[in-house]
Amino acid sequence: MKVKNFISILFLTISTILVTNANAQDGWENLFNGENLDGWIQRNGEAEYEVVDGEIVGTTVAGTPNSFLCTEKNYSDFVFEVELLVEPNMNSGIQFRSLSLPDYNNGRVHGYQCEVDPSERAWSAGIYDEARRGWLYPLDLNPDARKALKMGHWNKYRIECIGNSIRTWLNDIPVAHVIDDMTSEGFIALQVHGIGNNKEKEGEQIKWRNIRIKTENLVPDFYSDIHVENLVANNLNIVEKKQGFHLLFDGQSTDCWKNANTGEFPEQGWQVKNGVLTILSSRQDSSKKGGDIITKEEFGPFEFKFDFMYTDGANSGVKYGLGNNGPSIGLEYQILDDEKHPDAKKGVVGNRTMSSLYDLIPSSKERRFTKGPNEWNRGRVVVYPCGKVQHWLNGRKVVEYTRGDNIYKALVARSKYAGFEGFGMAEKGPILLQDHHDTVHFRSLKIRNL
Repeated sequence: MKVKNFISILFLTISTILVTNANAQDGWENLFNGENLDGWIQRNGEAEYEVVDGEIVGTTVAGTPNSFLCTEKNYSDFVFEVELLVEPNMNSGIQFRSLSLPDYNNGRVHGYQCEVDPSERAWSAGIYDEARRGWLYPLDLNPDARKALKMGHWNKYRIECIGNSIRTWLNDIPVAHVIDDMTSEGFIALQVHGIGNNKEKEGEQIKWRNIRIKTENLVPDFYSDIHVENLVANNLNIVEKKQGFHLLFDGQSTDCWKNANTGEFPEQGWQVKNGVLTILSSRQDSSKKGGDIITKEEFGPFEFKFDFMYTDGANSGVKYGLGNNGPSIGLEYQILDDEKHPDAKKGVVGNRTMSSLYDLIPSSKERRFTKGPNEWNRGRVVVYPCGKVQHWLNGRKVVEYTRGDNIYKALVARSKYAGFEGFGMAEKGPILLQDHHDTVHFRSLKIRNL
């Protein structure tokens, strides 16, 4: 053996021993010994995984699906850290609390994934639900974090899972915060994304090193003020409370709401059941219609989050900017079955479709970020003090405009609201949930003043 090679191996061995001892003293456990893949098992695809110079190297292979190098052990609550170096055109991810079950897509790995995305999209450390629900936290929700990944350098990822709180960091920058209770335990896995049959992408590599986990005496890291995507129904977590959110519906009480015309909550037409507030269909008997409901509280600038589920062919909406033209005339976040309701084809260039500013601005949404009938969608309306307004759907911004500017005035002048003076310009008003005769479900209604 050459002296140079011997010294390199000796240095690597000593470094590994020192790091292992240091980690053990503060509760960290190394998941990779720097020498081989003991403690790991490969699932699904046939990408190449090997150990080179104390690093795990993953290499793309054509003609095989996503590949996952998985820990043999499962983990529930933990803090996980890894350093990785990824090539510019490659996609990867870190699975956690993930599963591979014979009765789920023939053992397809599924569960939470911390994204590795060196593309122009730059959603690294966003949270994706692999082979299940899709994107939970795209970086539209935290655009400042899109610059966190450093190309050509080693990047430090950190994942914290404590209870239903899931948080990620990239190079010490807070990136994503999801509250979710779908899966509480599972393995960790290093993904090499499939490349189909594209031979030109074969041989691309990602490298991982310094892989460690801590599972005892966990203390949540400092809570940053980034957006929280809370998927637990009718729940406020500690960060949302600090940000000023409060529930408008807690799953049981309708105390925050009243009929838009009578001032009392409707005796019929609305139902609270299993933590869900539901408009009941009155298509067959209009006398059973409950009518629109509005919040008892009025709001100026605000951020309103809401989950909604529409049924086949349904129509409803969330209205705001009310007060200048009666109790029910205002700006509307459209809720609609675009495939089956005829209103989707009316208006101009789709400005009556799902999540649009009704009859004014069409939403710019992608099909894969839109859930269909009888599935929960996550809506969000933000009205800023400066007049800027945004509509969000499932973590993506789909509408943005400035209330009261010349473009807004021109849009109103060409809409069905042209005859309403000061349309949508009330400085303060309630939030309205529209009864359009169709069954639509709501939950997780929460709001804060801005």
